[in-house]
Amino acid sequence: MQDIDAIDRTILSILSREARIPMKSLAGRIGLSRSATTERVTRLEKAGIIRGYRADIGQLDEGQIQAFLLVTLQRTPSIGVLDRLAGFSSVRKVSSVSGQLDLVVEVEVGSINALNELRNEVATMDNVEDLTTSIVLRRDIERS
Repeated sequence: MQDIDAIDRTILSILSREARIPMKSLAGRIGLSRSATTERVTRLEKAGIIRGYRADIGQLDEGQIQAFLLVTLQRTPSIGVLDRLAGFSSVRKVSSVSGQLDLVVEVEVGSINALNELRNEVATMDNVEDLTTSIVLRRDIERS
């Protein structure tokens, strides 16, 4: 993709906070016509910079358990593992990281048993070499 300019960065910033903003409102905030804004958003989507739109749901139930699955793969990249992780509704976020780990998987489940079941599913996936689980005790700082 060509270089991303300041207007594209502003569009991305706004969409990351307000994914459902009407195109007319977005255009007004960045100072372009609606058609020019639509073209830019479409270009960012086609380039894979905007990969989707989603609702970011906060914790609904105080009884939920949040944890990180720290995954080491036998080889990278592993699209198959990512595809399988995307299929679990309890998986909230997956990050590819540098260093000894390959993936940090943030999950939210209803019980320790559910966490163990999910952990077992992930641990037995092809290409998963090692898995460590860290349960979140509390969130001290959380920014969106």
